[in-house]
Amino acid sequence: MSSKAQLLTLIVILSNVAGNLLLSLGLKSSAGILSPLAVGGVALLMLWMLARMTLMSWADLSYILPMTAIGYVLSALAGKVFLAENISFVRWSGTLLIFAGVALVGRTQAETR
Repeated sequence: MSSKAQLLTLIVILSNVAGNLLLSLGLKSSAGILSPLAVGGVALLMLWMLARMTLMSWADLSYILPMTAIGYVLSALAGKVFLAENISFVRWSGTLLIFAGVALVGRTQAETR
């Protein structure tokens, strides 16, 4: 993948994780949906969707979805660190399986030109 596509992949992953984290933090606050955190989360998720749509026009779906699934791993970590969520062994095991799948797919080349 080109460096432009790699950068966009990183934007897709980080905007998804940060957007969901801010949305969760905002909705759990007393202001709820009107919280600046919730609004920021929605804005980041809008960026995520636009970046993801662009990325899908540049590379194979079968490559993009597994590669961006690392966001699930990062979201679990963010939930643990920033939201003090209790994550069971079984949930961590599933998260590690996702990570393993991302690692396997990352070893292949995207074929779309």
